[in-house]
Amino acid sequence: MSIEVNNLVKIYGEQKAVNGISFKVNKGEIVGFLGPNGAGKSTTMKMITGYLQPSGGEALVCNIKVNDQSTETKQKIGYLPESNALYYDMYVREYLSFIAEVHAVENPKDKIQKTIEQVGLTPEAHKKIAQLSKGYKQRVGLAAALIHDPEVLILDEPTSGLDPNQIVEIRNVIKELGKNKTVLFSSHIMQEVQALCERVIIINKGTIVADDKLSLLVKNAHSGSVTLEIKEEVDESLFQGIQNCIRLNNTTWKFNTDNPDAVKKQLLQLSIEKKLNVLSLKSDENSLEDVFRSLTS
Repeated sequence: MSIEVNNLVKIYGEQKAVNGISFKVNKGEIVGFLGPNGAGKSTTMKMITGYLQPSGGEALVCNIKVNDQSTETKQKIGYLPESNALYYDMYVREYLSFIAEVHAVENPKDKIQKTIEQVGLTPEAHKKIAQLSKGYKQRVGLAAALIHDPEVLILDEPTSGLDPNQIVEIRNVIKELGKNKTVLFSSHIMQEVQALCERVIIINKGTIVADDKLSLLVKNAHSGSVTLEIKEEVDESLFQGIQNCIRLNNTTWKFNTDNPDAVKKQLLQLSIEKKLNVLSLKSDENSLEDVFRSLTS
């Protein structure tokens, strides 16, 4: 087991930021760790990496207790924090050389070059970190997390500040790394999570509210919607009795429902009775965003 969290708790004053959560992540898994701002994601990641002491419970990395052997576990972990603190006065290669020295990396020159190429830093590798765009600074942070070839990667918002092309490049890097490493990463970009993960953990108010394969979470979500587009402009009162009616524009209506098929039948019957010209009537499949909102709103 690469990551194991047992009844982990973190209390700040009277606030319980993390409330007795437990989960496991195996080698070769890329797991999305999701939650709204303030849900406890970053706090949990900091406890797993040993940067923050828990108020209760324990975290293990590669079967080593983080509380007891923080230094040993840090050798196993590559950590990209949300803040991504860097030394702006250092050059990219200089900074990575410093990080490699901290980790006692063998053949550091070769490893630095390989990592620079891996995260797509080559065009900017000659610059000072202060001269880099936010996206390239994020790449430097990712390179620093990878430089010592860790078994476990903890990535807090790894694509923050990247443009769409850069996001795809970093996504491919993470996907490749996930073949032989354990990756736990957080993101607010649902498309990113869907592209990378088979499994998702959702935390809300310090408590895990979902932990399952992404496909099952979406399939089993008790929510859905139906969209109706008609030729005529009608008043909302026409749809009295049909639950959760939302006007999208003058001729398009959305109905949030637990039973899309039943709502479609109601709308078809209503269209016949009122002689409406239906342009489209479709059920919208649940998405990860729908699941996320239903569990955390």
